[in-house]
Amino acid sequence: MTGDSGKAGNRAAKRALYQAVAKYGKPDLRRSIFQMVGTFIPYFVLWGLMIFTIKQGYSYWITLILSVLAGFLLVRIFIFFHDCCHGSFFESRRANRIVGYITGILTFTTFEQWRHSHNVHHATVGDLDRRGMGDVYSMTVDEYRLLPWFKRISYRVYRNPMIMFGIGPAAIFFIGHRFPHKGAKKAEQLSVLYTNLAILAIIVTASLTMGLRTYLLIQVPVMLVAGTMGV
Repeated sequence: MTGDSGKAGNRAAKRALYQAVAKYGKPDLRRSIFQMVGTFIPYFVLWGLMIFTIKQGYSYWITLILSVLAGFLLVRIFIFFHDCCHGSFFESRRANRIVGYITGILTFTTFEQWRHSHNVHHATVGDLDRRGMGDVYSMTVDEYRLLPWFKRISYRVYRNPMIMFGIGPAAIFFIGHRFPHKGAKKAEQLSVLYTNLAILAIIVTASLTMGLRTYLLIQVPVMLVAGTMGV
C-alpha cells in the first residue's frame, strides 16, 4: 500500500508541475515582440555608434568595447533564431519562418539547414551510434585510445579551447554555413543560397555607404564575440 501511495503521490506531483508550467508552453506574441524591440533597437544603435567612432577617428578600442555589447545582443538575436527554428517564438509558422530567415541573415546562419541539423541533434543527442549532426563530436575513451597518434592530436586540437571558442566559431559562421551540407534537401540548399545572397547584398550596401573597411572592423569582432559566447 505504501508503494501505491507513493506512486499516486508522484503522479499528482507531475500533474501539478505540468499545470504550473503549461502557460509557458505557448508563445506570447506581445512578449515576443517586446523582446525583439528591446534587442534590435539597441543592437542597431550600437552599430550606429561604432560607425561613428570609426568615421570620427576615435580609438578603435572604443569600437571594440561597443562590439562586445553588440555581441551579447547578437547572441540574443540568435536565441530568437533558435526559437523560430523550433517553431516556438510565434504561433504562426509563417512568422517563425520570416523572422527565422531575418535573424539567420544577421547571425550568418541558414534557417532551413540549421533547423534540420538542430532538430536531428535534439533527436540524437547522447546516442553514440548517431553522432556528428549539429553537435560537438565526442568520442569515448576506448575509441580515442584506438586512434593512431596523429588522429589523437587532431582530436585534441579540435577540442582545444582556443579552437573551440576562437577559430572554430569564426570558421563555422563565416565559412561553414555558406555551403549546403552533404545530402541537403532542396529547401535547405535554397536556404543557403538566399542567406548568402542577402549577406552579399548587405556587404555591397555597406561598401557603398560606410565603406567595406568600416563594415569589417565592426562585423568581424561582433561575430567573433557572439560566436565565442554562443559556443
